[in-house]
Amino acid sequence: MTGIPLILVFVVAIVAMILLISKLKVHPFLAILAVSLVLAIVAGLPLTQIPGIIGSGFASTFTSIGIVIILGAFIGAVLERTGAALKLADLVIRLVGRRHPALAMELMGWVVSIPVFCDSGFVILDPIRKALVRRTGTSSVAMTVCLSCGLYVAHVFIPPTPGPLAAAQALGMESNLLLLIGIGVLCSVFPLVSGYLFARYIGSRVRSADELEADSSEVLSYAELKASFGKLPSAVSALAPLVVPILLMALSSIVTLAQGSGIVADICLFCGSPIIALGVGTVLAVMQLFAAGKGKDFYVLTNDTLRTVGPILFVTAAGGVLGKVIASSDLVVFLTEHAATMERLGIFFPFLLAAVLKTAQGSSTVAITTTAGIVAPLMPVLGFTTPVDAALLVVAIGAGAMTVSHANDSYFWVVTNFGRLSVSEGYRTQTLMTGIIGLAAILEAFLLSLVF
Repeated sequence: MTGIPLILVFVVAIVAMILLISKLKVHPFLAILAVSLVLAIVAGLPLTQIPGIIGSGFASTFTSIGIVIILGAFIGAVLERTGAALKLADLVIRLVGRRHPALAMELMGWVVSIPVFCDSGFVILDPIRKALVRRTGTSSVAMTVCLSCGLYVAHVFIPPTPGPLAAAQALGMESNLLLLIGIGVLCSVFPLVSGYLFARYIGSRVRSADELEADSSEVLSYAELKASFGKLPSAVSALAPLVVPILLMALSSIVTLAQGSGIVADICLFCGSPIIALGVGTVLAVMQLFAAGKGKDFYVLTNDTLRTVGPILFVTAAGGVLGKVIASSDLVVFLTEHAATMERLGIFFPFLLAAVLKTAQGSSTVAITTTAGIVAPLMPVLGFTTPVDAALLVVAIGAGAMTVSHANDSYFWVVTNFGRLSVSEGYRTQTLMTGIIGLAAILEAFLLSLVF
């Protein structure tokens, strides 16, 4: 199957999946796998290849993010157990004040995600988010949306994250990366502002499981909670498990950007890979745990972490299956063959193409790289001839590549599960937010294209 019928089948499949999960209360893991299997058969994929496609999609998630989620969640659990998360919350409040913690969370995510994948960044920063919620009384949902927004905007706009970097290379921007970084920073304004305003709006209308549980149980005040830990870790000790991995990944990104080679560059790339960097953070967290006199909790904490992240990993992997099924169908081929019909849309053409690819298969990086490959030979036709034009084109592709995040996107499951949101609440928050900031980003790119 190909063409418009395949697109319609895809839409029906997504609607069916949402109904199974939200209305019929089928577990997301089973619902996504069932929809993926039926979609693969209806789309006409060879029956003998479907089991391999499902297995490949499932395994790829564990390869790319599984260990990162486990290690990041463990670091977060240690920070909470030792009181380091409360210490970090106090540091943030001291820097930005109590009035705008959600904005502080958004900007923190935006900065961290320049060298770090948004999935990893959310897991790393989530303990600070939760502590700030307790510290300030800000809506947990608003803080979740702000953190997700800040991380996502930098992830799709600013090199050296792989998507924008690959698009820069495809569009001939390798020698103008500083210009691309500047345009990416400039085009972050509209989506960050719109994401923050949406977070404030939706935070008053959706409540996470954490907030509902707090209403139904006796919860310690922040001062009582802080006192229960006795002496909190020092600022350096509290920061180390988070900052050291970020610095290692940033160093790796700098080496990649500079195209370094040799043994020193190899060591930097090794230490800066997310798994190794978070492994270092885990070692520092364990040292903090023992220094706080809570080494006896090490085994139990590890076991609890694995029990907590297990459902997240399996649902995320099921989303990877859905994305793999779509990618194995003829949908991408159909869009590529009919790209010429959209050329008259100008800068909105790469945005729409990337948005369709993103919504269909889930990965922002795949959507960016695929769209860049399709658009590259069409740049003269679209009227993009200068380096600034090419930079705006990369931003337009990035804007489309975050429109929208839903059940076939691993980031959707990271945000909803760590933010304690149901699937339907995830669609009302994460999915709607990514649609809003994507539209805000392409609007800003369009306005800048009129100026430059």
